[in-house]
Amino acid sequence: MQTSSELPSTPVPGTALGRALLAYSEARRVAAFEARRELALNELDARALLFVADNPGARPSHVRDHLGITSAGVTTLIDRLVQRGAVRRDLDDEDRRVNHITAIVDLDAPPWSLLREFDARIDAAAAELDSADAQRMTALLEHLVDTAR
Repeated sequence: MQTSSELPSTPVPGTALGRALLAYSEARRVAAFEARRELALNELDARALLFVADNPGARPSHVRDHLGITSAGVTTLIDRLVQRGAVRRDLDDEDRRVNHITAIVDLDAPPWSLLREFDARIDAAAAELDSADAQRMTALLEHLVDTAR
């Protein structure tokens, strides 16, 4: 039988702010998981799609560098997204050896909007804050993240 000192534990921050930050992180993780499950995407494919949507015309090497995967891995990943009808490959007009990747799904419309829904709700709630409060909170969060790194 394990004693309490032998049981694995998850550290819980001692401050309400630390707990709130963990709760936010966990809620965002769960929302992302549920969106990927609903869309039948793995985490890497979802991250790639979001990157391509934010960077239309990105080259596969840009996607590769963003995700930290191999050239072969990015080729396979893009093939999956093309087959899903989520992105398209366009040949470069000047160098036909170069591809540009563009999202062809609307991430602002269902069902694809699920990938950004949690963040959109956070942004909407943050927009309701007093601007001075929002600036102070932004500075605080940036400080905490920078310090933790």
